[in-house]
Amino acid sequence: MEKKRFLSGDRPTGRLHIGHYIGSLQNRIKMQNSGEYEPYILIADVQALTDNFNNPEKVRKNVLEVAMDYLSCGIDPNKSTIYIQSLIPEVAELTVFYSNLVTIARLERNPTVKTEIAQKRELFGESVTYGFLGYPVSQAADITAFEAELIPVGEDQLPLIEQCREIVRKFNSIYGETLVEPKAVLSKSPRIKGLDGNVKMGKSLGNALYLSDDLDTIKEKVMGAVTDPERIKKDDPGNPDVCMVYYYHKLFSNEDTCRNVCEECKAGKRGCVACKKQLIEEINSALSPIREKRHYYEERPKEVMDILMAGTENARKVAKQTMVKVKKAMKLDY
Repeated sequence: MEKKRFLSGDRPTGRLHIGHYIGSLQNRIKMQNSGEYEPYILIADVQALTDNFNNPEKVRKNVLEVAMDYLSCGIDPNKSTIYIQSLIPEVAELTVFYSNLVTIARLERNPTVKTEIAQKRELFGESVTYGFLGYPVSQAADITAFEAELIPVGEDQLPLIEQCREIVRKFNSIYGETLVEPKAVLSKSPRIKGLDGNVKMGKSLGNALYLSDDLDTIKEKVMGAVTDPERIKKDDPGNPDVCMVYYYHKLFSNEDTCRNVCEECKAGKRGCVACKKQLIEEINSALSPIREKRHYYEERPKEVMDILMAGTENARKVAKQTMVKVKKAMKLDY
């Protein structure tokens, strides 16, 4: 049976945090290891430049950082094709073609883009760049260049996948059935909240736990996590449903621990400090093997780059095949 192709990736603007890991990376790894799929894992350095155009060194450095996070989490280069976006010129070419198929008004209505623009007012002021506003078009090119059927993403990315589907339908209606219309695949935890209670964990929000954080960093961040603001004293009954420490216990602790945390919090039998200390142990236990594997790759950057170059070479072969179909459909096969 022919394997279904899936594509997913991240912008290299910093190390990956646990929101990436739980929200989509675990899903990618599960799909990769099932043997049912042909995985493509993208490091989207061109898209990273849309809001880091004045800091290219940051983007370049983080290409390796993100690659090491992938490898340390379990993305296997023998099973998945890991590649660098800027080294696939066919994606840039498709982006130009697709830019004729979507209006500026539609891009401005995209909920994900609207949210991100609001978060980046300090960078853009009132003048958002063409590149940032249009990055969903570039993302559509990423997906369709590899004829990906499935896209493992977090919940906040769903509007971008829908934008891609619209572009595919418009292209096929004009030029004939050529492109594959993708579907999003959500994990069981499609959106991970930040330690501060924000609905989204993010680098720019300063509320993230990173996969490479050491024990001291985890302690510092967890001890500052938001708890029930109505609980003043240790033996006051608490409300675990408004406590980020309990929220994270549900992500990292087993069912028995979560049940005990919930019951003891409500009864005022467990203080917030004790609860946080146990959570620190649970998180550190989960991240320790990832950190150890990451140390291996940190000492071998050439090995990481060789993996990326080999993956990119394989990826480009696929993108070239897609471009042949696209240009034939558009009467550009001179």
